[in-house]
Amino acid sequence: MLQDIEPYLACPHCAQDLTRHERSLRCPAGHSFDLAKQGYVSLLAGDAHTGTGDTAEMVAARADFLAAGHYRPIADALAAAAASVAGAAVAGVASEADAGPDGLVADLGAGTGHYLAHVLEALPGRAGAALDISKYALRRAAKAHPRIGAVVCDAWRPLPLRDASADLMLNVFAPRNGPEIRRVLRPGGTLLLVSPTARHLRELVAALGLLSVDEEKQRRIDEKLGPYLTPTGRQSVEFTLRLSAQDVRTVVGMGPSAWHTDPDRLAAALADLPEPVEVTASVTVAAYRRP
Repeated sequence: MLQDIEPYLACPHCAQDLTRHERSLRCPAGHSFDLAKQGYVSLLAGDAHTGTGDTAEMVAARADFLAAGHYRPIADALAAAAASVAGAAVAGVASEADAGPDGLVADLGAGTGHYLAHVLEALPGRAGAALDISKYALRRAAKAHPRIGAVVCDAWRPLPLRDASADLMLNVFAPRNGPEIRRVLRPGGTLLLVSPTARHLRELVAALGLLSVDEEKQRRIDEKLGPYLTPTGRQSVEFTLRLSAQDVRTVVGMGPSAWHTDPDRLAAALADLPEPVEVTASVTVAAYRRP
């Protein structure tokens, strides 16, 4: 719920603390943000543009695909990595008072909150901030887990979170703002980043003409995050999906290819695919630490 993450929120205009006043959040400078009845709050600046956010159709497709369990191995790997990071942090604290279960997990580009909810199940007592620019996604994220608070914001602007407020940040198939991730992470905090490899959905990329992943993607991610975070480890997660024609339509409709695929051409290409079709899912789960 929003009240779980309110102590970590900051005004997007002046970066001062936000406090609850009935159905709004306000800062000492007088900036006020109404709470949506669907359970999220928009902390976008007034001149922000939301055109890059996922549409209602894309969000619905993603929710259906994830609910079917197709990407469960990714969610499991991410939750296991989060639990490992949390365990190492507790083991390394200087005093017992620092080792409590409370703390913030911030998911930048959280979408429907699916992965954040999975991580929170592995981290009892933690609060989760689902950050995304799509209000359609955050309507679902606000209900994805009792400890999730959902916030509309722009990943490329200052995030509406206090300095050094997050113990752990997640970034799953989403934009990465290195300077802001470093600012929001506490010293010693960790970013867990999930990104597709060049093999991800390769059978569909070839058959349907979808957007492909650069072979050098991981190297470019490391280079962009390098000035702000230190890589500490990574693992590959690869498995085979068996997808129906409807599953294929859904996976295309939930990702960036949805913006670039002609429906008629897609329908024609789908007719030539076997059913079910075997498709490779391939991602990297990488960890980065704020020094």
